[in-house]
Amino acid sequence: MVTHPADSQAVKRKRRQHHPGRSGIGGRGYLQRLGPGIVTGAADDDPSGIGTYSQVGAATGFSMIWTAPFLLPLAFAVQESCARLALVTGEGLAQIIRTRMSRWVLMVAVALVVIANTVNIAADLGAMSAALQLLVPVPQLVGVIGFAALILAAEIWIPYHQYSKWLRWLCLSLLAYLAVTFVAGVDWSEVAAGLLPRIDWSKDSLSMLIAVAGTTISPYLFFWQAAEEVELRNADTRATANREHLSAMRVDVGAGMLSGVVTMAAIMITSAATLHATGMTVVQTADQAAMALRPIAGDYAGVLFLLGILGTGLLSVPVLAAASSYAVAETFGWSESLEKKPNRAKAFYAVIAVSIVLGTALNLIGINPMQFLFLAAVLNGLAAPVLMGIVWWLARDARLLGQWRSPWWSSLLLGIATLGMVVLPLLWFFAP
Repeated sequence: MVTHPADSQAVKRKRRQHHPGRSGIGGRGYLQRLGPGIVTGAADDDPSGIGTYSQVGAATGFSMIWTAPFLLPLAFAVQESCARLALVTGEGLAQIIRTRMSRWVLMVAVALVVIANTVNIAADLGAMSAALQLLVPVPQLVGVIGFAALILAAEIWIPYHQYSKWLRWLCLSLLAYLAVTFVAGVDWSEVAAGLLPRIDWSKDSLSMLIAVAGTTISPYLFFWQAAEEVELRNADTRATANREHLSAMRVDVGAGMLSGVVTMAAIMITSAATLHATGMTVVQTADQAAMALRPIAGDYAGVLFLLGILGTGLLSVPVLAAASSYAVAETFGWSESLEKKPNRAKAFYAVIAVSIVLGTALNLIGINPMQFLFLAAVLNGLAAPVLMGIVWWLARDARLLGQWRSPWWSSLLLGIATLGMVVLPLLWFFAP
């Protein structure tokens, strides 16, 4: 990461607040010291995730619940490897690729993540506007532009550590999906049966698998996790590579991924128990998606759904834009940090602005907002395997990481995840 000698002491203090010391996993107050992994887990359940999991639960019932426990260790291995690379080297993912691999590999990796992120931003903004219409009758495009302007202003003028701290409370509305599982008359024997892997070798079923995997193991999280670990390392001199800190990092990443995947399972279960059970197998509108919360919220289901979409959208869209900007800035060696003032990282913030503007413009093509979320998840699933293969290669590089290279179990899990993400599109291509 490129630093500027004019960084003020106030900015440095903010950085310390951004991710407090995470040098150990024990001791009182550790939960308050959890850092990038928790934000990553919350951002993983973005509007694209909510929309995708809702559509899959409505379409397939409980038959794809098995993807949650199956994807958890794989998602953990990916994020743990990205965090490990950043902690040991002190560099972001794009910067590492630039110094260790061919330039064309770097260009392909950055292009994939920027394209996928821009489409994801567009889908999330569209979903946020559609959810707002449940309460306020504003035109779809007006809502998209309004949310884009709000997010861009907040990301430029408010330090992200302050911004994200408050938005995490809105994300607690997603706990409503957990509550619904206990009041919606869920047949837990069917849920248990759904934990046994079953795949219908059709294009529709395989596209759902690609979407679920793509929104759970999203490319933007790779760059975000690494960039935030670098922020942590720069802000706290204790955040160096040692056995204790790497263990703390794994707990942080594990907690974030566990929270994200548990929420994923809850959304699929509630959608299966409420939407699929009543014959609604296609989710076309935000109102239909919100019906999954009726068992606990009644007529206020729309309000609860809106809070969840807004909370995760306002949290994840800045992460998406920043992940693209970190990748581009590291590629060209620009000054970059969400804790820097815009005049200290002009190009970095310009990429953020362009990402959000392009995401806003993509909503002009008129795709149904709920279907747009699913398409964004599929695109993530297609882009992820290339980036995962790069991370797998780098995390095993003894010359780069020395004694801290990925252990065998992490390499095995990441290898399985990468192979699976490669095979799924091929199966889809040849499926009937």
